[in-house]
Amino acid sequence: MLMWKTLNVGDNQLVLVYRRNRLEQVLEPGRHRVSRMNGPRLLETYETTDIEFDNKNAKFLLKQYPKVLSSYLEGYEVADNQVGLVYRDGILMDLLPPGSVKAYWKGLDTIRVDLFDVCSNSSIDDKLLGLLGRGLTPALSRVAASLIHYSEVPDEHIGMLLVNGKFERMLPAGQYGFWKVQRKVEVKLLDMRLQTTEVSGQEILTKDRVSLRLNLTAAYRLTDPAKVMFQVSDYANFVYRELQLALREAVGAQSLDELLADKDALNANITARVRERLAEFGVALSSVGVKDIILPGEMKMILNQVVEAQKAAEANLIKRREETQAMRSLHNTAKMMENNPVLMRLKELEALEKVSDRIGEITVYGGLDGVMNDLVRLTPKLIGSAEDKSAS
Repeated sequence: MLMWKTLNVGDNQLVLVYRRNRLEQVLEPGRHRVSRMNGPRLLETYETTDIEFDNKNAKFLLKQYPKVLSSYLEGYEVADNQVGLVYRDGILMDLLPPGSVKAYWKGLDTIRVDLFDVCSNSSIDDKLLGLLGRGLTPALSRVAASLIHYSEVPDEHIGMLLVNGKFERMLPAGQYGFWKVQRKVEVKLLDMRLQTTEVSGQEILTKDRVSLRLNLTAAYRLTDPAKVMFQVSDYANFVYRELQLALREAVGAQSLDELLADKDALNANITARVRERLAEFGVALSSVGVKDIILPGEMKMILNQVVEAQKAAEANLIKRREETQAMRSLHNTAKMMENNPVLMRLKELEALEKVSDRIGEITVYGGLDGVMNDLVRLTPKLIGSAEDKSAS
């Protein structure tokens, strides 16, 4: 049986030698002879280029054998209220969660561990957030996700920060990070832009019991984020319900004719009912408009018949008015010709001209007077009276 064992240790290696389960020495790079007397030796070889001392008993070994390991290892212990950031030659290498213990080999690279008290201050400054929020390796990203709540608040939005269910503060547009250690962090976003909602397909009875289907649209914006956050669980659904109820109340208080006669009055009625109610909860109503009023098929046919009858009556009234106007004009013309033979004669010539346009050939007997007296006779009595006057 050989009493010695020859061992070659590489330049990037260190070997821990155990005898009877106790750490005895550390073998540095080079050629070594290990005695086998007084019992067998257990050898553990480590790659120092891995930086981290990967041993589940690292904390115990550092405390139990400080003289043996202090020249080779630097240990770090993270308290329950701390998070550690490990830098290797100035580059972030690892994140240490609370309660963790890590040891790193000395001499090869410069190792720095920054410890942060995450209980006294949950916010992460912008410089550190930029380092932790972007460009991490997948493994580090998973660790960061377990330690950090990362949130972005877009333009025209407000973030409501809740820590352990309690409101802390409002967050304007920007990026934010908060330590999640020993706390629950939430950021709820509220959209401060003008928003619209549609109340569609509402079947409602009017005052005169006519069933209508209406579509309503409205625009609103949030004015008090704190009221919206703490007094309304779902502000979009709340606005929808208030508009729906106001629409039913307004339509149920009017007859069909009143609704069809003035839709703007219906819009104003709904706005007056809803605006003050929404303002109590931090919501400002900008506009309300009824888009469509849809009648059932039977009611639509009856309404068309009513409109058709009304238009027919209006047309008949206009026709009678025009006939009366024409008769009055004829009567006035006759009165004028009765007292003026010259006008009557001109009227006769006008009638003769119209007749001549329709006749291709005329045979005249008795001269022009015969044509005038026999072919065209407007009123015999008027002609006789005109001749008597000319004879006298």
